[in-house]
Amino acid sequence: MVKHNNVIPNGHFKKGWQNYVKTWFNQPARKTRRRNARQKKAVKIFPRPTSGRLRPIVHGQTLKYNMKVRAGRGFSLEELKAAAIPKKLAPTIGIAVDHRRRNRSLESLQVNVQRLKTYKAKLVVFPRHARKFKAGDSTHEELASATQVQGPYMPIVREKPTVELVKVTDEMRTFKAYDKLRIERTNKRHVGARMKKAAEAEKEEKK
Repeated sequence: MVKHNNVIPNGHFKKGWQNYVKTWFNQPARKTRRRNARQKKAVKIFPRPTSGRLRPIVHGQTLKYNMKVRAGRGFSLEELKAAAIPKKLAPTIGIAVDHRRRNRSLESLQVNVQRLKTYKAKLVVFPRHARKFKAGDSTHEELASATQVQGPYMPIVREKPTVELVKVTDEMRTFKAYDKLRIERTNKRHVGARMKKAAEAEKEEKK
């Protein structure tokens, strides 16, 4: 308690508290507004997809995340060349391009090239003018059957690791893993000395 004959502390620390309160009552209305905007955009850009451009499959950075795959910024020039897609044509048909990216893995290069080829096979290109068809434009039948893709197309599927179940045998039960590790560690430590000893023994026999 306060000593002496002083005023009892009565700090007014809640002045203007309403200025610092953040409310979120407009969240349901915003959800509706965003949904309506998406629908208007889909009608406006029909028959183009609503989910932006095709992105490559890349691995995350650092040891912590490099086993996980995600969508990258854009396809490299090497991947486009392998898929026979000109780099200037790619952005016009909904393919993201990143000229700075390099392919340091043959496996990821093949995966992204296959992704591009699959996309190219499914692609329907509408002519700029209804009556003027150019090379690369789709046929009348394909144009008539074209549908607008809403949501993510060609989504990146992360494969879940599977566990293989096996029946425990008597050999597995009697196997002593720790003893085996100790023996192999000892063999590795003495392999040089044993090779030298065997070479000397062979030399003595020749004499």
